[in-house]
Amino acid sequence: MYHTHTLQERIADELAELRIPEQPANLYEPVRYMLQIGGKRIRPLLTLMAADLFSISDMEAAVPAAVAVELFHNFSLVHDDIMDNAPLRRGHRTVHEKWNPNIGILSGDNLLIMAYAQLAKCPANNLPAILETFNTMAAQVCEGQQLDMDFERSATVGIDDYLHMIRLKTSVLLGAALKMGALLAGANKADAQLIYDFGVGVGIAFQLQDDILDVYGDPEQFGKQRGGDILANKKTYLLVKALEMADTATRSTLNDWLADHSNPLDKIRNVTAIYDALGIRSEVEAAKQLHVKQAYTALDALPVEVARKTPLRELAYRLLNRGQ
Repeated sequence: MYHTHTLQERIADELAELRIPEQPANLYEPVRYMLQIGGKRIRPLLTLMAADLFSISDMEAAVPAAVAVELFHNFSLVHDDIMDNAPLRRGHRTVHEKWNPNIGILSGDNLLIMAYAQLAKCPANNLPAILETFNTMAAQVCEGQQLDMDFERSATVGIDDYLHMIRLKTSVLLGAALKMGALLAGANKADAQLIYDFGVGVGIAFQLQDDILDVYGDPEQFGKQRGGDILANKKTYLLVKALEMADTATRSTLNDWLADHSNPLDKIRNVTAIYDALGIRSEVEAAKQLHVKQAYTALDALPVEVARKTPLRELAYRLLNRGQ
């Protein structure tokens, strides 16, 4: 088996060796910029880890798919940042801020085209299944982003609606990254589905952890200012659950604070106090643990020796216990 650090180095080397033209500069420089500011590159790592899990001797066939996953992820971030009007990404100016929205749209498109160019390098016998997995995931990510934007204008969003949205927007990419690696290493359909389910479960739990950390995390460890979702009135699991659990008077108070933009610190403090009074954090923790359990159940069901599954279990643990 390969060490995780070795796989991460391989991903970095492959991205550095991509042949990105110099001209037009406004098309290709933003592409280089996004790839250089990095990130943890967890998704392509999962592709290689899945391939390594099912292929004792070689996971080379999965390298182009891993690069494609990273290129797709960056494409989605460039476009999401435009839609969210986000000023920063990974501590750096977003592409549309550093250049402009039109350049962001076009350079994002190019990242997606580059992803398909990488997928074309996959072995011909695997390509139909890989393309079906990738295309289904890509369409679902778009659906999730649209639902997320729709929820901003919707007065009533249920817990099941929210979980469906984060499954599409966040989780299916983790699942597909793992599934493609497994398929390229010769896994059968049943085992590829199990590792996909593991990734989706981890992805949902990861987003629920993110929701918790926005309100309760240590900003120095989490790397984000506390209460950003509250200030943005973002439909997180915490807010949706609070609106569901609150009595009429508490719901009215909560809605008043959601409409108040005059004092950010007061808003964060008072909304958090409502969450505390309702026991919302424990509700989200319980939901998170349910999806963690489902993820590990899928991983445990894989007919692979336990020791070979340990790196995936350890990576999931690190992802789901960050910022605490």
